[in-house]
Amino acid sequence: MRFRGNKHFASAGLVLGLLLLCAAQAAKVNKHKPWIETTYHGIVTENDDKVLLDPPLIALDKDAPLRYAGEICGFRIHGQNVPFEAVLQKEHTFTIQAYDCGEGPDGANMKKSHKATVHIQVNDINEYSPVFKEKSYKATVIEGKKYDSILKVEAVDADCSFQFSQICSYEIVTPDVPFTIDKDGFIKNTEKLSYGKEHMYKLTVTAYDCGKNRASEDVLVKISVKPTCKPSWKGFNKRIEYEPGTGSLALFPSMHLETCDEPITSIRATIELETNHIGKGCDRDTYSEKSLHKLCGASSGTVELLPAPSSSANWTVGLPTDNGHDSDQVFEFNGTQSIKVPDGLVSTSLKEPFTVSVWMRHGPGAHEKETILCNSDKTEMNRHHYSLYVHNCRLILLLRQDPSEAENYKPAEFHWKLDQVCDKEWHHYVLNVEFPTVSLFVDGNTFEPFLVTEDYPLHASKIETQLTIGACWQGGNARMAQFFRGNLAGLMIRSGKLENKKVIDCLYTCKEGLDVQLPEEVASAVKVDFNPNQSSLTVEGDDIDAFDKVMQHISYLNSRQFPTPGIRHLRISTTVKCFNEETCVTVPDAEGYVMVLQPEEPKISLSGIDHFARSAAEFESPEGVTLFPELRIVSTITREVEADPETEVTEVQETVVSEEIMHNLDTCEVTVIGDELDGEHESLELDVSQLQQRGLEMSSSNLGLVVTGVNTMSNYEQVLHLIRYKNWHTEALFDRKFKLVCSELNGRYISNDFKVEVNVIHTVNPVEHANNAMMQPNFINPVHHASVDLSGHNLVNAHQASVVPSAATIVIVVCVSFLVFMIILGVFRIRAAHQRTMRDQENGKENEMDWDDSALTITVNPMEVTLSAVNTFELYLTSVIWVSSVFFSPPNKASKWQCDCGKRTLKLDILASF
Repeated sequence: MRFRGNKHFASAGLVLGLLLLCAAQAAKVNKHKPWIETTYHGIVTENDDKVLLDPPLIALDKDAPLRYAGEICGFRIHGQNVPFEAVLQKEHTFTIQAYDCGEGPDGANMKKSHKATVHIQVNDINEYSPVFKEKSYKATVIEGKKYDSILKVEAVDADCSFQFSQICSYEIVTPDVPFTIDKDGFIKNTEKLSYGKEHMYKLTVTAYDCGKNRASEDVLVKISVKPTCKPSWKGFNKRIEYEPGTGSLALFPSMHLETCDEPITSIRATIELETNHIGKGCDRDTYSEKSLHKLCGASSGTVELLPAPSSSANWTVGLPTDNGHDSDQVFEFNGTQSIKVPDGLVSTSLKEPFTVSVWMRHGPGAHEKETILCNSDKTEMNRHHYSLYVHNCRLILLLRQDPSEAENYKPAEFHWKLDQVCDKEWHHYVLNVEFPTVSLFVDGNTFEPFLVTEDYPLHASKIETQLTIGACWQGGNARMAQFFRGNLAGLMIRSGKLENKKVIDCLYTCKEGLDVQLPEEVASAVKVDFNPNQSSLTVEGDDIDAFDKVMQHISYLNSRQFPTPGIRHLRISTTVKCFNEETCVTVPDAEGYVMVLQPEEPKISLSGIDHFARSAAEFESPEGVTLFPELRIVSTITREVEADPETEVTEVQETVVSEEIMHNLDTCEVTVIGDELDGEHESLELDVSQLQQRGLEMSSSNLGLVVTGVNTMSNYEQVLHLIRYKNWHTEALFDRKFKLVCSELNGRYISNDFKVEVNVIHTVNPVEHANNAMMQPNFINPVHHASVDLSGHNLVNAHQASVVPSAATIVIVVCVSFLVFMIILGVFRIRAAHQRTMRDQENGKENEMDWDDSALTITVNPMEVTLSAVNTFELYLTSVIWVSSVFFSPPNKASKWQCDCGKRTLKLDILASF
């Protein structure tokens, strides 16, 4: 039956199902109580007045079908403050009891049932949507691991009922992500994550309540993937660019060591700069070896046996080289090449101390002797007086004593067994010989011989010796033997004094390397050690923060003005120890490289007067003729700069500018163009004292003159200004040509070819000719004026037959005389104008005027600028007389005519050439 509440419970009426049993006869006695279930459960919907009971509310009475006594008249609710009329609660409980109609209409003697309990549940309306507690969620996971739970998201609902206030499910809205979420909001990954694949995932998550309402706003979840913690160096850039001339460059400014929170007790890292592919093992100055010895403080007496080929040192011409100018001059020996050192270049006596130094790169090679340097009999015999050679990865020095020594055993061979001899890398070897002691330095480190053998002195002989490189000369067989296979450079012998350790270290030390400036706060906490050439350093410490700071201050430095461009490999090897003194963390090697960029290369320019003439007397004078009086040496570099954006020209993005720079030269060579110098009557000379004042040296040959030594361009200019050419037999000389070339860094940067031509001005003296024979003219009254030079010209000495004068001849003489007059007048006017211009521009600078149109030579007083009418007429008469003499003089006879006009003198020196 339907159970309704009274007027006070209109908002929460109850619908109860009742079964009424009517007594068959109302007059019978009401003997039984009504019966109902002991417990009921009911549900009522909010804002509804119907309550549904479970089980349905049914009352029974055994007095039925008696009228009244067997009938159920109603239900009575027992309970205080049942809140149906005021506040709706989620659940309500009360009791209910049934009663019959009693014995009569008045309800007398009615019977009541037992009391039953009623539970009422009020249904809530789903008014609210879930709301997340946080605006966003973040979590971090380690790659390669599957988690049961990464993080939990949580939403709440403002509804009051259990049904609608509970969150029944969560959902990841973002598609195709390797994550899932359960009904409680726990997120986990469905597969192992990879840092290399994705650093961070961004997920959108929503929530649903039990009434299927979706969250009002979805929430963002960020899940970062952290790489598996692997001990390593972090923040290390593999490529580091170095711009030449910028000083030191920090290699690891942002680097730090990741130890994965292990309990570290000590750290040791070794940083290696690999430069064995650069030149002779690293970037060094590429001046000549002799210059390097001087720069390093070595005393005089050093002889360079493998110089770069030049006019004065040509015995290395044809020997294969590495063809590289960025690094040092390197000579190759493939087992067939060798050279003979000129006689007299080395005068080494084994009785006095001497030093041999060489750069060598040698592979395993064969099992035969390979000679580096050998002094042996030139003829008849094959005796080796001293030699330096390689045999089975051993370096061996042979020293045979002179015959004058007593006939007893003395040390003769010194052996060093070295890995460096056969490792195919460049090494620097220095042997200090002070018999019977020999000290060997390899890359600055001292090595003692492991074997010393003895032998008798050589037998007395008058046979001269031959010094060779790359093989040993067998005088008895007249051939080379024991050829060397490898590379040699910088082979030097220094007599009379041993090389000290400071010079040896200087010769080996690189111009590039590693450097570190320790911060004061960590200087005491970390220890730093360098190897001799600073290509490697070791850092040790126990404070990881201090250790990182030191590593961040390690830098690369190249002090060369023009460093060799290219790659320098870097490697960091690290050892980490824990409390048990064992290696608990393995840190892989970090590798990278320094890229040295191409330097801005200099352009060395030589300029000055390249064509002039001098009188023969000047060539024959004790001073000679200065070849390069106004030589100028300038070096420039060309830089690219960005164009001004405000300019109207937009097509040109870059422009170039040249600027003058200062740097050193190491060689200037003057060579003769044409025939070699004839030492019997010509020479190139230079004041030796002036050279010595500037620390330069000079060598000369019949090919020219070479000035060597590292010095400034200004000092080279001053020295080259002093070079003079002498010739004390100028009768047959009319011109000489020379070429000047200067270079820097042993030929890495070479100047232009500056060519100079010098002409000889000849004059002819009036002499008596015996038997009409042609005599060589002497130079009389030479004109010495610095402001005028005329080119020399060949004087033709042709033979011709006698000429008989006639009327036609006279006409010809007059016409030719007039023509000569006009030519001479024109020439003098041109010269006067030219002299005025040169005085304005040069302010006294030496002037030049050369012509090559005739076989005559004219010497003019340089103070004479214009000709007066008298002078012109005198010149005309002189021309007529000269032409007449040409036609009427006997053949092959020289004539000289001179006209003195006050202080002005016009000389015409003519040699009959008809």
